[in-house]
Amino acid sequence: MGFGNNMYLINNLLALYVKCFGVEVGGKLFDEMWVRDVVSWTGMVSGYVKYGYYSEALGVFEDMWGSGMVVPNEFTFASVLRACSGLEAFKFGCFVQTQIVKLGFEENLVLGSALVDFYSKCGCFDEAMKIFESVKNGDVVTWSTMIGSYVQAKKWSWALGLYLRMIGDGVRPNEFTFVAVLGACCFLGVEYVRLIHAHVVLRGMKMNLVLKTAFVDMYSKCNRVEDAANIFKQTPESDVLLWTAMITGYTNSSNFEGVVATLREMKTSGISPNAFTYAGILNTSSSLTQLELGRQVHSHVIKVGVEGDVSVGNGLVDMYMKCAITVVDALKAFEGIILPNVITWTSLIDGFAQRGLEREAFQVFVEMQGVGVQPNFVTLSGILQSCLTRKSLSQVREIHGFILKAPKEDSEITIWNALVDAYAGLGMLDNAWNVIYMMNHKDVVTYTNLASGINQLGYHDMTLEIIGHMEANNVKIDGFSLASFLSASASLASMKLGKQLHCFSVKSGLQSWISVSNGLVDLYGKCGNIQDARNVFMEIRRPNVVSWNGLISGLASNGHFFAALLRFEDMTIAGIGPDKITFLVLLYACRHGGLVDKGVEYFHSMSETYGISPQFDHYVCLVDLLGRAGRLFEALDVIESIPFSPGSLIFKTLLGSCRVHGNVSIGEDMARRAIELDPSDPVIYILLANIYDDAGRFGHGDLIRQMMRERGLSKNPGQSWMEKRNMVLNG
Repeated sequence: MGFGNNMYLINNLLALYVKCFGVEVGGKLFDEMWVRDVVSWTGMVSGYVKYGYYSEALGVFEDMWGSGMVVPNEFTFASVLRACSGLEAFKFGCFVQTQIVKLGFEENLVLGSALVDFYSKCGCFDEAMKIFESVKNGDVVTWSTMIGSYVQAKKWSWALGLYLRMIGDGVRPNEFTFVAVLGACCFLGVEYVRLIHAHVVLRGMKMNLVLKTAFVDMYSKCNRVEDAANIFKQTPESDVLLWTAMITGYTNSSNFEGVVATLREMKTSGISPNAFTYAGILNTSSSLTQLELGRQVHSHVIKVGVEGDVSVGNGLVDMYMKCAITVVDALKAFEGIILPNVITWTSLIDGFAQRGLEREAFQVFVEMQGVGVQPNFVTLSGILQSCLTRKSLSQVREIHGFILKAPKEDSEITIWNALVDAYAGLGMLDNAWNVIYMMNHKDVVTYTNLASGINQLGYHDMTLEIIGHMEANNVKIDGFSLASFLSASASLASMKLGKQLHCFSVKSGLQSWISVSNGLVDLYGKCGNIQDARNVFMEIRRPNVVSWNGLISGLASNGHFFAALLRFEDMTIAGIGPDKITFLVLLYACRHGGLVDKGVEYFHSMSETYGISPQFDHYVCLVDLLGRAGRLFEALDVIESIPFSPGSLIFKTLLGSCRVHGNVSIGEDMARRAIELDPSDPVIYILLANIYDDAGRFGHGDLIRQMMRERGLSKNPGQSWMEKRNMVLNG
């Protein structure tokens, strides 16, 4: 090589090659080396880690270890642990820890921090804390790593508690500590962000770019964009990350004038927005459905020539799919991306699916694979939801086959949970259970998806049996799963089980979940316990429309019709807008309370006051309300005004009222129209025959019954038509 055995020079040259030309060029030099020491091996391992080639880094370490010629040092192990963290290679990391202990490095601060990070990334927080506690005189890096690990795991209170303990132990935090703990504070509340801000000021820390950017970001996330702007303006020092954080803050707070003005100021200051700046604004525009802002950003993007950047292009596709009336602009943005990646394709698929274009979504999914882009777990979860919407069992099975063939690391639990959801939603419970049985790991989402699907099928007893399966697999019930079990108990009107679930919710702290409280209100209402329903409702800090619907429905179904209507007035005073379910409940209350004119008033206010288009069930309720009151011609006018093709139920509803009020002519018309839509329903024939009998036209009644016999129809003794109708109206 020309350097003989001068390892110092060769290792420095290797480091230079890796730094300047990458690991491929550096690797060629490494392969040509006659002798390699620990610095050589560590240089290659750390080089691969730096560029994100974690598997290759572990491969080099295995070669080093297998050679038996060189003993790793603390820097080697630190790089290897970073690779293990990146791959979540738990077994390999445990092996590395064993060697660290054997070689006497267990008290090394650098390795202590690396082990804490490794175990945290693998989700083993108890082990991470043991390592943290075992490191004597842990430095600020060790503390900051542990705090950051808790933040990444969404253990916000634990992160803040550890920070306060760090202060109490006399360890001086640095800027990275503050950045880490701020990540927790923005979820705990703005008062905690201000607490950390005060700590920075009191400790005389310089508000450098790293801290400024973190505070701007966190104040913005706490909806305190004014505080963010004050931090932003404190010093003239800035970079593209700081400007991007401020622009994102304005975007999140819907201050679009601030977005445009800050973009203009940014360019004037001599700092050009980069692809991440534009992508961030576009992503927020998508979530806030701000098409006009998105178009303005698109114009900026074209001017600076970054529309082909994949992150910007992805933002444009997502924004147009969510905000634009048609898919034309989204498709144009897609075609403008030089190399669409899996995120691009997934945005397109999800966009089609959300617009109800499930067939097109599946076609894009097939095309995606045709050009060599493999779907990830997000893509597969989305396409499974699309298949569920289309009720396409064959496509779900096709996706199932694809998942089974996918590499193991891509078969994430999210995909399997989506598959369980799809099978359960299609009523294929055996398939759903088979998927669960073959899963190596099951979580609460697995069983929640199954419970929700079974509950929607009406198998409420079976839904409640899932509680036992969760206990057997050591899966804890959360707020979402508990809401499903409460719904099943409510449908069964099982007060005893409902009380047990209520006690569990209090003991586990889950009653604070709005979905759980809403489920309890619904449960007590359906069980006739209005007082407990009221008590639970009063404990909800911020009742939403579902909370109010549950209370109003409980009152109405238990005969408190006027109280139900008064609670609706309270709801509107509280600033909660009604939804379609609210009006269904109000119409039910008016029907059973004989409040015909009030019911008609509510029906018209749906579209005129609240902009809600009545659905089929609302029309059925209104027709039944008018029909019961004998206002048959008004009910007929309502049917004629329906802007879509009605089902047979609405004709049967008015047909039943015609029998009560003895109107043969309208009854004959309703029967004819109902039979055209559902000729095999015996209820229609029986109602018409009874109308003829009541009018003394027995011959006509006999002819209708004869027609039933000729068509092989007989009354179903299992459930009356009135029961079926009430299921729709009370549902």
